[in-house]
Amino acid sequence: MKYKSLLILMLFTICTASAQNKPSVHNLTGTYELVTVDNIAADGSRTHLYGDSPKGIFVIDAMGHYALQIYSEGRLKFASGDKAKGTDEENQAAIKGCNAHYGTYKVEENNIIFNIEHASFPNWEGTQQKRPFTISGDIFKYIVPAPTTGGAITGEVVWKKLSESEFTGFKN
Repeated sequence: MKYKSLLILMLFTICTASAQNKPSVHNLTGTYELVTVDNIAADGSRTHLYGDSPKGIFVIDAMGHYALQIYSEGRLKFASGDKAKGTDEENQAAIKGCNAHYGTYKVEENNIIFNIEHASFPNWEGTQQKRPFTISGDIFKYIVPAPTTGGAITGEVVWKKLSESEFTGFKN
């Protein structure tokens, strides 16, 4: 009996220590609204890649799934009203004006690692993308070491976590 108690105590201690060493995703889960998306050049200059007031949503759950969408402000509608009949210019503007992907994620130290299943930028599909992040209050910010625009720049994406009362869907 005393060995059984000792074994149970040892297992409890091991499980507790193991749980404490696992990264917590509790503080990341929720729904976020996009604040800014900037490309930052080597000289520190910034480009608002999706305009001064981009739109977007980022949903992350405790089961390890995420989905995010980013859109430029003021995107133009297709003149024909038919996506299949878009002009080259309309299609180019539509694809340049959005970035979306979804899949699973994990957290390791101060990095979020996206396992991207599908993306509006097909080159990211099936890849793993590591993003260093910081959290300050309800602000979640991560760095994109190799943005979709390429070149010697990094991306910075800032999200604001919404409370349940704040999230009522998108507003125009």
